[in-house]
Amino acid sequence: MSDDARPADESDPPSDAASPPGTAAGDEDDPAGGDAVGEAGDGADRRHDRVTAHRTPTGGNSLAFWTSARHPLRVAVNYVVVWLVRVSPSLALKRWLLRRIGVTVGEGVSWGLEATPDVFWPDRITVADRAIVGYDATLLCHEFLQDEYRVGEVVIAEEAMIGAGAIVLPGVEVGERASVAANSLVTEDVPPGETVAGVPATPMTSEEIDGEDGR
Repeated sequence: MSDDARPADESDPPSDAASPPGTAAGDEDDPAGGDAVGEAGDGADRRHDRVTAHRTPTGGNSLAFWTSARHPLRVAVNYVVVWLVRVSPSLALKRWLLRRIGVTVGEGVSWGLEATPDVFWPDRITVADRAIVGYDATLLCHEFLQDEYRVGEVVIAEEAMIGAGAIVLPGVEVGERASVAANSLVTEDVPPGETVAGVPATPMTSEEIDGEDGR
């Protein structure tokens, strides 16, 4: 539903609310819990160049130290808001709630039922004007690994479409009017206007796209 076509009671509430409780000083820009070890990856245009790795205090399973990476109260607030976003049928309410936890949400964004933003770092997600995030899609801004965790932004550009059940990994940018097919795993940037599918997602040929449209 577009902003112009929605009923009057679907208008976006004001966006000047304060940040949720539990945000420690510096929490938004400098995750705690270990020394940053720089950016992973080797390609200038690959997602790993936009993902920052942080070593865990004693090595090993980084998820065991998640409370050092992000304030537990902050994560708890995010979790409750994310749950409301997932089940709400109102697109306007979804946009308002997402903005409350730091997601940058453009005009006319459609966020599908059960779609999930990153619960630890939702403030690193940007969804531009008129983009669609489909049913049960997931936008991840973190990876808890052995010996380190990684954090990166996710950008969904204007009028891009993320299909149902798709997963977008940290550091990925999906270009303007690009499309991600359902149940795909997006591990690299998607150029503007391109359609990708699969695990990992790769570009679809025009014949494959025409075949899908003709079914």
